[in-house]
Amino acid sequence: MQGRYSVPRGTGGRYFSIGLIAILCIILGVILASNLDLAKKSSATVAQTDYPIVKTDNGEYVSPFVAVVDKVKDAVVNIAVEQQTQRVVYDDFFWRFFELPQEPSIAYGSGFFFREDGYILTNNHVVKDAKRVVVRTSTGYQYDATVTGTDPETDLAVLKVEPEENITYIPFGNSDNIRVGDWAIAIGNPFPQQNLDRTVTVGVISAKGRTNLRFGSQSPRYQDYIQTDASINPGNSGGPLLGLNGEAIGVNAAISSPTGASVGIGFAIPINLARSIVPDLIATGKVSRGWLGIWLEDINAAQAKKLGLDAVKGVMVDSVFPNSPADEAGILGGDVLIDFNGQMVNNAGQLSVMIATAPKDKEIKIELIRDSRKISVSPTIVDREKYQLAHAPQESNANNSLQWVGMQLMTYSDEIAREINMEYFPGIYVRSVSRGSSADRSGITPGSIITQVDNKDVRNLAELENVAVQIQNRRTAIPILLVDPTGSIEYKAIRP
Repeated sequence: MQGRYSVPRGTGGRYFSIGLIAILCIILGVILASNLDLAKKSSATVAQTDYPIVKTDNGEYVSPFVAVVDKVKDAVVNIAVEQQTQRVVYDDFFWRFFELPQEPSIAYGSGFFFREDGYILTNNHVVKDAKRVVVRTSTGYQYDATVTGTDPETDLAVLKVEPEENITYIPFGNSDNIRVGDWAIAIGNPFPQQNLDRTVTVGVISAKGRTNLRFGSQSPRYQDYIQTDASINPGNSGGPLLGLNGEAIGVNAAISSPTGASVGIGFAIPINLARSIVPDLIATGKVSRGWLGIWLEDINAAQAKKLGLDAVKGVMVDSVFPNSPADEAGILGGDVLIDFNGQMVNNAGQLSVMIATAPKDKEIKIELIRDSRKISVSPTIVDREKYQLAHAPQESNANNSLQWVGMQLMTYSDEIAREINMEYFPGIYVRSVSRGSSADRSGITPGSIITQVDNKDVRNLAELENVAVQIQNRRTAIPILLVDPTGSIEYKAIRP
């Protein structure tokens, strides 16, 4: 006989089982919900976790970029430059050119106050060939600016105005401390003809230490660029690149773009590089460069592996100039420099900047690898221009140039080095080469710098004349060591 409380059979039993399972599921759900936050995130919550936010005094959440822009926007200025441009017409038949009358043009750029007494930092290419410079501030005030100093080798310039208002300025940060992936804010005046003053763009630091970039004839010699994807467009040049603390970490300078507009590859000059030269630009209008006296080349993967390096980093010394600071410190050709005054050496471009901006007349510590051994040396960095003047032998040639085996030659100087965007070192500059001459047949090109003739150092025209007299009756080919316009060191053979 079926009991009163026995489990029913048939359809009723199935309903009872289903109900029991449902009750167990509800209990399990309550337990899970009490221990886990299963609430679905709103789109606002997702947005807050995807982007940086700060909480204001009234409890609102806003972008941290707002605080930075509010702090610095009035320090950014618009720069208009009246230039004189030279129209050059080439006559291919006669291989010459002639100049037409100059025509005025207006160029635009950006800049920012870095001192409250009216000093402005911008790019050299913004104010190059300036006949007149006009600065307009955020208040609408306009000032005629004085170009205090320019440095084409880093593409930086300092302007000065006499302000009639309270100046907001941007302090310099520390660009050595920035990391790839850090936030970056660019402010400037893109497409100034459209009055797009003080445009703010935001991105990240895409890379550090970019060198060997080419921007036409105005490519700076010393490069250590910060790369960013914060949009930089024509007219942004000279504006600040900022960190989230509102300090300048760079000076916007250039873009890489097939269209001429931003594609997310922009470059800024590190503010620490600017910091090292601004005092000279204010005090004298030009920059004092450090000089060590070595010719550098990047190492390759095979060399790095042979030396036991963890990465393809370091710079090989191709040659050392006689009686230079490097020579006196015992640096030799073939040495690989891996550390400069506590900073890791990555490539030749970076090391050139380190040497040029190092303190003058002070010992610095260099670590290098020689014959698989680490060695430390302590050369004294000297002022490049002062060293050149003090050690250049006196010219016996009454003229400034010399004709020899089809070449017009000049003593290579610091001024010529700046003009052709090359490193200075003692030698002879090839100004021109006559067609069909011995030099032309030997493959010597204009713009080369000769450092040895017949295995003898030639540092000026007087020394070259002495060697030329000794070899004038030589019938065999004469070896010539030179640096060609691309920076390659080559041997040529010439018959005098």
